[in-house]
Formats: sequence, C-alpha cells, structure tokens
Amino acid sequence: MKATSDDVLRWPGGALDFSGGCLIMGVLNVTPDSFSDGGQFLDIDRAVAHGLEMVCEGAAIIDIGGESTRPGAASVPAAEQIRRVVPVIESLRRQTEAPISIDTCDTEVAAAALAAGACIVNDITALADDDMARLAAEAQVPVTLMHMQGTPRTMQADPHYGDVVGEVLDFLVGRARRAESIGIAGERIWIDPGIGFGKTPKHNLLLLKHIGRFAATGYRVLVGPSRKRFIGAVTGRERPADRVFGTAATVALCAMAGVSIVRVHDVAAMQDVLKVVRAVREC
Repeated sequence: MKATSDDVLRWPGGALDFSGGCLIMGVLNVTPDSFSDGGQFLDIDRAVAHGLEMVCEGAAIIDIGGESTRPGAASVPAAEQIRRVVPVIESLRRQTEAPISIDTCDTEVAAAALAAGACIVNDITALADDDMARLAAEAQVPVTLMHMQGTPRTMQADPHYGDVVGEVLDFLVGRARRAESIGIAGERIWIDPGIGFGKTPKHNLLLLKHIGRFAATGYRVLVGPSRKRFIGAVTGRERPADRVFGTAATVALCAMAGVSIVRVHDVAAMQDVLKVVRAVREC
C-alpha cells in the first residue's frame, strides 16, 4: 500500500508511516519492579540488546520507562529515572533509527530523555503538568495522553464509573484539545484509554469493545493491553508471561477497530497478529 501524506506522521528528526495500519510500540522497562519484566533489563547492555531485538522483530517504536506504574507502585525520583533511562536511550539512538519514546510523567525526566535522543513523550497523566505540555510543544514531538483514575499507588483500590467508555473518552478528548491549545499539533497527539489503570476487568473489556469510538475522534489511538491482569481474569492465566495469546486477541480487536499503535512486550508474536489483520483488511 502506497503511503499518502495523511499516513505519514512527521516531526523534527523523525517520522512514522501508518499506511500499513496498526504499528507496534515495544515495551522496555529498565526498572526492578515492573509487573511483567521488572528486573530483567536493569543492565544497560542487556536493555539495549532487547531494544534492538524488538526493532528487528518489527517494533516501530521503543518505549523506555524508568519507573514502574504497576498497581501499588511507589514513585521514583527524577534523578534515579534519568540514571536508568538516559544511557539506554543514548546507546539505542546510536544503533537504530527507530523512534524512542520516554514513558514518564516527570518533566525533568522527559527533558533529559529528549536531550539524549528520545522523540516521543508517553505520559500516563495526560500532560497534567503544564511544564510537560510546554516542553512537548516546544520540541514538536508526538505525545501519548493516557487516562488513569487515581495514581499507580491507589488506582486499583476501588475504580468506579457511571459510564466508563463515555467518561474516559470525554477526558481524553478534553486533554487533547488542551494540548492543542498549548501548541501541540493534533496529528502528534495520541490518546490512550489506559487499560488497567484504575479499571476493573469489566471496565477494560468495555473499553476494548468500544475502542472504535476513540479512533473515530480523529486522534490516533494507542492501546497497551499487553499481559495485563484483566487478561488473566478472563483466561485464568496467573503469570503475566502466560498471557500472550490473550494479548494477541486484544491486539487483533484493536487493529480491526482502527487503533494506530499497540504497546506490547511480545513483539514478534504481535507482529504476526497484525500481518493477518492487514491481510484481512486489504483482501
């Protein structure tokens, strides 16, 4: 399929081609306590090797985080996040042209990551900090705005909504419009319903069932269902690493509904899922 100008997202120093449909963002947590891969990539060389492996497997973006956002997680000081992520970003930047995303809600961390070579900001607080919004606007980089009820420490205590789909959608559209008013171009704004962030399993399933409503807003949609607890609740798989097939089902649903990016751990397997979805959509 030939790309058109609407299919290719460009920003200073980077671009992504969406003409083939949904893209993969590979997860690279350089943390000791992330829910699925915590502690696996604290070593810089090992983290970089895994990032490059994901690019070879088909990841269009590598998302690097230095602070766990699993339920109950405590915050990590900016200096420690920077110590964890910057060397990995710098090394990856020298070895691959794949865009690197920084997963943080701390403006100081985002600034250090952008200076090191990252070019996307993935903020679970949807730019709650005005300084973060201004940083992204000045850098002219894409941003992911995610919905979360509460904080990682409290979000799963008692999540409740009157209409989870409508409330999450309204929040994200409002945040996206605010980001535009600060100077971030609409095509560089990605909205993320925050699967698993202050939601029960039923909430997550409803968001996935109606994810097409998010795509219909005109903003690109990013979804991160990978290995999450709600998949275990449905399948009975307790270990996150055993939830690959459940994740594959959610990725297929998202891709068929017009989601632009899926954030996953198992890149090679999800790339196969997306290839089949593309073949079905194009036949």
